[in-house]
Amino acid sequence: MKIVFLGTPDFAVPCVDILVKNGYQIVGVITAVDKYGGRGKKTLLESPIKKYAEKQGIPVLQPKNLKSKVFQKKLKSLNADLQIVVAFRMLPESVWNMPKHGTYNLHGSLLPAYRGAAPINWAIINGETETGVTSFKLKHEIDTGDTLYQEKMPIYQTDTVKEVHDRMKLLAATTILKTVQAIESGPLDLILQDVSKVTHAPKLFTETCEINPSQTTQEIHNFIRGLNPFPTAWTTLHNKKLKVYNISYEQVEDSIPTGVWISDDKNYLKMKCADGYIHILDLQLQGKKRMKIKEFLNGFQFKAKE
Repeated sequence: MKIVFLGTPDFAVPCVDILVKNGYQIVGVITAVDKYGGRGKKTLLESPIKKYAEKQGIPVLQPKNLKSKVFQKKLKSLNADLQIVVAFRMLPESVWNMPKHGTYNLHGSLLPAYRGAAPINWAIINGETETGVTSFKLKHEIDTGDTLYQEKMPIYQTDTVKEVHDRMKLLAATTILKTVQAIESGPLDLILQDVSKVTHAPKLFTETCEINPSQTTQEIHNFIRGLNPFPTAWTTLHNKKLKVYNISYEQVEDSIPTGVWISDDKNYLKMKCADGYIHILDLQLQGKKRMKIKEFLNGFQFKAKE
C-alpha cells in the first residue's frame, strides 16, 4: 500500500519509522510548517517528523492551510491508499476522506476516555493507574471514530508525563504497525465507541496549571507530575512565579492554614495543603535556573509567612 503519514512531534517518529522498517511505501509526509524559536527566536525549527522524512528521502508537505486547493492537489497526486495520523492537527473531510482506505489516527488514551489534546497529562492528573493507545478511523468529530485496536499500559505512582510519553510512543508504534497490517489484509472489525464512557482531556494553559493548596497532598502530587515537564505546575513565592517539578508529601493534621509556606532555610520548603504538606524537591523560581531544593535554599532568603 501507498501511505501518507501525518504527524509533527517526536512522539510520532517511531510510528513512521516502524512502517518504513517493515517495508511499507511512505509516499509522503505532512507536518507542521517550520517556525523560529530558541533564544531571540532566531533559530529555524523543523519538526522531528520532517527531519526523519528528509533523512529517509520521503517527500515532505508543510501546508499552512489544509483546505488549500494547491495543497490538496499535491496530496491527491501522491495517490495514497491510506493515511495515518499521529499527533497532528484536525483534518478537513476533503483530506481525511481522500484515500480509498480512509485515514486512521493513533490517540494516546483508551478511547472513549480522554478525548482531546492532552490525554497523557489528564490521565496522570486524575490519578489513573492505567492508560494506553487507540487506533481508529477518522470521521467528522474529533476522537470519535470507530476503533480498531487498543493496547493498555500502566501508569506508575512516580511517573511524570515524560516517562509515560516515552513508553507510550513505543507502544504507539507497534499498534500502528498492527493497524496497517490489518487494513492491508482486511476485512476489519471496527468497534463503535461507547458514548456513556466518554471523558475529556482539554488543552492545558498556563493559568490552569496553578497549584491549589485546598486540594489534598495526593491530588497535588498527581497534578504536578501530570504537568512535568510541560506545561509545568506553578505557584507563587515572594510574589514570584515558582515552577514545581517534583515533590514529596506528608499527611498530617494541624492548625496551620492552607497555602502557608514553612522552611528551615537549609533543607526543606513546604506548603500546607488540605490534609498535610507538600515538600518541594525540584523547582524553578521566576528569573532563576531550575534547581534542587538545597541548592535553592542556599541562595534564597525565606520569609516564614507571606
